[in-house]
Amino acid sequence: MQTWSSQPVPKVPGQPRPLRLFDTATREVRPTTPGKTARMYVCGITPYDAAHLGHAATYLAFDLVHRQWLDAGHEVHYVQNVTDIDDPLLERAERDQDDWVVLGMRETALFREDMEALRVLAPHEFVGAVESIPEIVVAVAKLLADGVAYRVADPEYPDIYFDHSATGRFGYESNYDEATMVELFAERGGDPDREGKRHPLDALLWRMARDGEPSWPSELGAGRPGWHIECSAIALNRLGLPFDLQGGGSDLIFPHHEFSAAHAEALTGEHPFARHYSHAGMIGLDGEKMSKSRGNLVFVSRLRADGADPMAVRLALLSGHYRQDRPWTQDLLTAATARLARWREAVELPSGPPAEDTVARLRDHLSDDLDTPRALAAVDAWVGEALSRRSGADDAAAPALIRTAVDALLGVAL
Repeated sequence: MQTWSSQPVPKVPGQPRPLRLFDTATREVRPTTPGKTARMYVCGITPYDAAHLGHAATYLAFDLVHRQWLDAGHEVHYVQNVTDIDDPLLERAERDQDDWVVLGMRETALFREDMEALRVLAPHEFVGAVESIPEIVVAVAKLLADGVAYRVADPEYPDIYFDHSATGRFGYESNYDEATMVELFAERGGDPDREGKRHPLDALLWRMARDGEPSWPSELGAGRPGWHIECSAIALNRLGLPFDLQGGGSDLIFPHHEFSAAHAEALTGEHPFARHYSHAGMIGLDGEKMSKSRGNLVFVSRLRADGADPMAVRLALLSGHYRQDRPWTQDLLTAATARLARWREAVELPSGPPAEDTVARLRDHLSDDLDTPRALAAVDAWVGEALSRRSGADDAAAPALIRTAVDALLGVAL
């Protein structure tokens, strides 16, 4: 699948910092420990609608991770999937009398445009579920052969399920109790009440073909993949285990990330799936989480069409900490637009206060679990001093240094 174009990331003078991130599994902020190449997998969209600000906030968070690793001198192998076959996509296509393939391609193209406009660095591999079906079939067949997957006793639809207890570690990532897991499983695409399952938490690996649904021939029988095995196979075959970071929104902690890790660990016998599990908070509107099911969405593409500067949208989302659930308001965008104008005015000055300490603070804050509110405040302080012209030691190189650091580390073009 085609990815989008990235702007070059300039090199920032000074001393980089190692990145520390909150890890959902251990519930602590701890160092990331990549080798020469940092390996990151971030779960992508199900393309049945345009990208909204909740999506944007998630991909901006992991874009900052990408940028901090680049600043520290790592190469970054970044993989992202697209769930271009799943129930929500088929349901939307049926509702709108649309072709599900066309719908998926159209919304994926719009997602690429939005990410490019927001200056999110593109993944090195952008992989669709449909194109991954051959490798998913191999994975499911191995799980069956190893006795950690089974078919339900349904003569019409003998779907294949994963025994959630197979690794003996299920739940280590989310740290949820079983009652919470069952509740979330039902809310987020699972089927705890499916007859014939050994346990309510066993997850679908392969759905046998139904009339009127797309399916693919395979040694498993004609059908299509479950959700979680898609990410297991894509990550395992491109990054290997363990890779450095699995990321996504906090609504993916369970069941999606718990199961994608369990599937891959059962396939390989290796633990953990990822060294870090990091999750971005939800963006809300009018007091509720922004989600397609609620219909309370603010689309990136709509904001762009209405004339919002994508860099202002980026700054608005970065004004809150990535792990916090937080609201979106017009006031937030208005403030970000004003902040962007001040920053751009300051870096156009012929000189400014020395900027090395500001860049050091910017690095300090971003390396500390992506503390963007403090990072933006550090730039604000330099901008305020530059615009007030109170400094008696103006530096002709300072505006260019701030422009470079804001570009490279925050992804904001000034």
